[in-house]
Parts: sequence; structure tokens; C-alpha cells
Amino acid sequence: MKKVYFKTFGCRTNLYDSQVMMSSMQNYEITENESEADIVVVNSCTVTNGADTHVRSYISHIEKNGGAKIFLTGCGAHTKGEKLLEQGRVAGVFGQSEKEKIDAMLSKEEPFYEPGDLNHIDESVVDNFVGKSRAFIKIQEGCNFRCSYCIIPYVRGDARSMNEEKVLEQISRLARNGFGEFILTGTNVGSYGQRTGTSIAALMKKISQIRGVRRIRLGSVEPIQITDEFKEILGEPWLEKHLHIALQHTSPQMLKFMNRRNVYKQDRELFEFLADKGYAIGTDFITGHPGESKELWDEAMRNVKELPLTHLHAFTYSKRDNTPSAIMKPEVSSKIAKERLHELESIVKAKNFEFRKAFGGELNILVENEKNGFFIGYDQHFNKIMIESSEDLVGNWINLQDYEVKEEFNYGRV
Repeated sequence: MKKVYFKTFGCRTNLYDSQVMMSSMQNYEITENESEADIVVVNSCTVTNGADTHVRSYISHIEKNGGAKIFLTGCGAHTKGEKLLEQGRVAGVFGQSEKEKIDAMLSKEEPFYEPGDLNHIDESVVDNFVGKSRAFIKIQEGCNFRCSYCIIPYVRGDARSMNEEKVLEQISRLARNGFGEFILTGTNVGSYGQRTGTSIAALMKKISQIRGVRRIRLGSVEPIQITDEFKEILGEPWLEKHLHIALQHTSPQMLKFMNRRNVYKQDRELFEFLADKGYAIGTDFITGHPGESKELWDEAMRNVKELPLTHLHAFTYSKRDNTPSAIMKPEVSSKIAKERLHELESIVKAKNFEFRKAFGGELNILVENEKNGFFIGYDQHFNKIMIESSEDLVGNWINLQDYEVKEEFNYGRV
């Protein structure tokens, strides 16, 4: 039986899609060792030019090291797939909607390009997550927002929600198989249920009632999606004390350039409300978007310093063809964009350190893996902790009252 290795780039939605492919595969054997693979499935990301570069570099790496047969899927299938196929660098290209037909895709002898259907909704139920201690649950696909810089709606389609019964069935199965932490993911997670008369908060309440569910984490949500209904569940013990809320910028004028729906003044009020509830708060941020003058950047950094931020997912602006931002002027040099990125990262890193020092309470940790003599886990605030122990802690839940807060991570001993 031929062995298949899955290489996943990008977001948690792609991680879930890779698990769907693994679960759907009947005629091939999964390997976690790239070097022994006969076939490599590359689940690609195309959110930035850098993401595209990583995918192409990885394909080059496979070509140089044994030449396994390569198939491309994921968001990059829609933007770079045809070109890679024409160049003979991949044996086939298929869109996300075709992933449940993985056996048929991998068995094709002739080169093929099947982008699939951008209105597709997953029906798969995943029983296990290979090599993971926590489970990623895709609850929706696509996005109705049209931020000026973003290509994702054009490769993932408009927002649509997974069937609630399927989501609950999947989590029930995974909980029976020993998973206790569930990360709800999607292209725009907070839009869940908009067309079906429900909501992300209502779904989480139902998930929390499933036996074995200990902690629910959310992917990135928009500020306007933290509704009054959502605020009612903030005190629940099963909701991770960390929310990742996408701002993308903190200059009001830049938010207009980006065609964002959030308003900085309201964002600040929301973040302060959540911080008062004990929440760690992360955000997304783009530096160097066209129009980002020094004055607007300085204003943005003054505003960032006011926010109770603890986590950051930031990157420099990357021009994507056929998006409104691609033709905006004036452009910001990559050198300045990188300098601004580092400035922002430094501010939020210091804020995270201060948050951890000020907390001082018990940490509830799921240990995920072991590396270089330390067990590595994440606490309820989504802060990493390094743990020394003579026992094998991987996959275990532990509570730590005594630990050392260092600038990079927290450290503990069990």
C-alpha cells in the first residue's frame, strides 16, 4: 500500500481539512515521516506572497529529495495551481470541496485540475486527529466581508455554516476518543449561524454540554461578533480565557482604507470590557498597507499602547492581485513595513509579559508535546509554558500554582 504524507500550511481550517482527507482515505497508508512517502499532499495557503513562496519552496524540497508524487490542494490551488500543473511540478490540483474524494484524486494517472465548488459545505465527521492532543473543528467556511487587501473570500467563497448536528456529533465522537480541548475554526468563525437562525454563542453552549468537553477555544472573531449573547457566556468555565479579535489596524483612517467594519473607539471599549473580565486578548494586524503614512502609523501605535493586548498575529502587507488594495497609493516600502512590524511586536510582547506577571493565579494547562527535555503546553490564557517532569505528560491536563514567569515563557515543574 502506498504511503501518503500530508504537509499543511496556513490556518487551522487547513489543519482540519487535512484531517478530513486522512479520515476519508481508504486505499493508502498515512505516514508522519516525509522521507518514506510515495505521495505528498500539499495543503496550501495563499494569504500572502510569503505563503505562496513557502509552498513553492517546499515543492522544490520534495523534488530534490526523492521525488515523491505531489498533489496540491488548499487555497493555493485556486491561485497558483494551474501554473504549477502546467510546469509539471505537481501531478494534480484539487480544491477544498474535493477533499473527501481523496482516494479518487490520488489514483488519477493523468495530470488534472479540479478547483471544485466554492459553495461546498463539509459533511465529514472526523474521529481522530493524527499527532494532536487537541481537536480542530471546522464550523463554517467562507467570508462575506470584503476587506480591501484580502483574497480569501475569492478562494474560500461566501460564508456558510456547517450543520449543527454534524458539528455536535463530531465533537461527541472526539470527546469519547479522549479529546478534551476543541478549537472552533473557519474562515470567519464568528459568522456561524447567520443564515440558519443560530449563533456562535448558542453553538458553544451546546458543545459545552457534551460529556468530556473541558475547554473550548475560538479562532479569530470580528469585534462586531462579540454580541450581547456572546458576552453572557464570558464567565463560563469551559470557555478559554483568551479571545483573538481581528482589528487589522488601530488608525481609524487606515481601517477605512482597508474597508474594515470595526471602529477603533468601539474596539477599545470592547477590549477594556474583556480585560476587566480577566481575558487575555489577541489580535491580527497588518503593517505597511498602502496609505499608511508616518502620522497614521504613530497614531496607530499610540492607540495600541492603550489597548490591553496580550497576543499578536501580525504580518507586513502583501499585495494580492485583483484586490482593491493592490492598486492603492502611496505604497509603503517593505523595509518600513518590517520596521513597523518589529515595533508592534515589541510592544505586545512587553504587554504579554506584564499580563503574566500580574496574573499570579493557578494555570490550567493542556500539555501538547515534548521537546529538548521540556513538556510544552498552553494555559487558559493561551500562554505557552515549559514544564520539567520525570513523567510523560503529553496529552495530560495539569494545574500549576507554582511556576516562574520569564520574559519568553512561563516555566514550571511537576
